[in-house]
Amino acid sequence: PIHQDYFNYDPFEILNDPEINVIVELIDDSEAAFLLVKKALENGKAVVTANKKMIAEHFQELLSLQETHQVPLLYEAAVCASIPIIRNLEEYYDNDLLEKIEGIINGSTNFILSKTHQANLSFDEALALAQKLGFAESNPALDTEGWDSKYKLIILIMHAFGVALEPHQISHFGIDRINPLVLKLAKEKNWQIKLLGHACRTKDQKLQAFVIPQFVSKKNLLHQVQNEYNGVLTQTSFSEKQFFMGKGAGAYPTASAVLSDISALSYDYKYEYKKKTQEEKPVLNNEHFLTVLIGYETKKGIPNSLKLSNIQEQFQNTEYAYTIADVELKNLSEVYLNHDFCVVMMEH
Repeated sequence: PIHQDYFNYDPFEILNDPEINVIVELIDDSEAAFLLVKKALENGKAVVTANKKMIAEHFQELLSLQETHQVPLLYEAAVCASIPIIRNLEEYYDNDLLEKIEGIINGSTNFILSKTHQANLSFDEALALAQKLGFAESNPALDTEGWDSKYKLIILIMHAFGVALEPHQISHFGIDRINPLVLKLAKEKNWQIKLLGHACRTKDQKLQAFVIPQFVSKKNLLHQVQNEYNGVLTQTSFSEKQFFMGKGAGAYPTASAVLSDISALSYDYKYEYKKKTQEEKPVLNNEHFLTVLIGYETKKGIPNSLKLSNIQEQFQNTEYAYTIADVELKNLSEVYLNHDFCVVMMEH
């Protein structure tokens, strides 16, 4: 056993110790974590963290603290655990113009959705199994409502496109409302449903970014990404499509990324955020259209405030119904907040 002299329950004794030059932060409370990380950076200590919520909610200030105090903040473990996606976006895609990044960036929801497809479990049964195996929290809303994926997407967007966004700017839709009819449709079509984070730079320098469940067919590489695994697709001007896959949840995959960051500090590695200083950065636009399936209870119908266009397919039984149509992302996001229906994007 490790001797008790190696443990200290007063964080400020550690933060104020001049002999300690690296702080590793791995706690749940994002606000408490931010105070500790801020103090560490102010005291000239390098920081390694896995706290995606803390980073996403305080990105601008964390960028400023790194610059002011000239100390690195590394957080590879905050996104996709064992997949070194941040460092690849930061280094490899520095010269090749990145057009698009999308993927499964939450292992808990992917585990749940995999089990509804493979084992014919209901959403509630799959969620209970995920909790039993330690892939989902006792309060799983952070994962199933799409918040966790949104925080991770914000981090990816900074390293992919150099744009710092606030959480409220990005629309997100969860898997928690997906009803049995939608699960049945996916099974019949041999599609899988995956909760995906999307970020795309258009030719007119607009940034489209959102988190949404999507139907994925066998032709899509993300179709094979099962259980707690994550998968990320990138598309660039020259190297075209590339695919990253690895375990996105679990103690060992996360610990491997933390250890990698600590090791990187030994050779003075830091994020340079070179894309942040580019003149032509894309600007977020939520006024584009998506082709989606809206699933709802037959007796409730579709909210009148949802402005659907180009209706392609409709179906209903005595309990559930769905409509496939085009809808503007901004309108969809606003109506989703106040009404009970599920959204799944059609594969394009």
